[in-house]
Amino acid sequence: MPELKYKRVLLKLSGESLLGNQDYGIDSHVLTHYAEEIREAQKLGVEVGIVIGGGNIYRGIENSSDGIDKVTGDHMGMLATVINALALQSALEHRGVKTRCLTAINMEKVAEPFIRRRAIRHLEKGRVVIFAAGTGNPYFTTDTAAVLRAIEIEANVILKGTRVDGIYDSDPEKNAGAVQFSEISYTDIIKKNLRVMDLTAITLSKENKLPLVVFNMNIKGNLKRVVMGERVGSKVADIPITVH
Repeated sequence: MPELKYKRVLLKLSGESLLGNQDYGIDSHVLTHYAEEIREAQKLGVEVGIVIGGGNIYRGIENSSDGIDKVTGDHMGMLATVINALALQSALEHRGVKTRCLTAINMEKVAEPFIRRRAIRHLEKGRVVIFAAGTGNPYFTTDTAAVLRAIEIEANVILKGTRVDGIYDSDPEKNAGAVQFSEISYTDIIKKNLRVMDLTAITLSKENKLPLVVFNMNIKGNLKRVVMGERVGSKVADIPITVH
């Protein structure tokens, strides 16, 4: 087996990434691509935990005029992440990858409740573990849930799969002159107010010295390259800034 840079990872995927070219729901082509990328990484011996958002199904009350209160809206968002988690679990299992879905909200009919020791045991047995329903509490994003779960399972790194190839000083999809950081510190992310993850997630990662790699999940083979230690995307840790 090749030498791995990271043995146990927490992969964070946004719900919006599952949209593909659709306005709503799950694009089967994107789901298939993600499942195959995860399978290839898992075949190398990487222990993979996953947190996926729910923005493709419910985007929250910020863009809503339906009068739903914040707490109720957050609970709806948690349920949306369960839908995405079950879809990803099914796609993985159709490709022969043993997968478990653990939820922060008890719903034993469809998934196991999150228990830290059980999650770690699943990973040790070579199963992909999908953590759904966020932290189980309102007012916390799935970014924060990803960091929390990464710390709990003692992951070596958080891998944030996006549709851009790293961290920039501005939105590269809107600004062609945006500058990419190959490496940046958590302190500088906070100072520069870069929208990598929410402040709670960034602070929690910094306090626990947990590295973060942001990369383009839509490019075939990128996840495998990251776990092998190749320079893909942008890395966040307590280091000085360097730019391309």
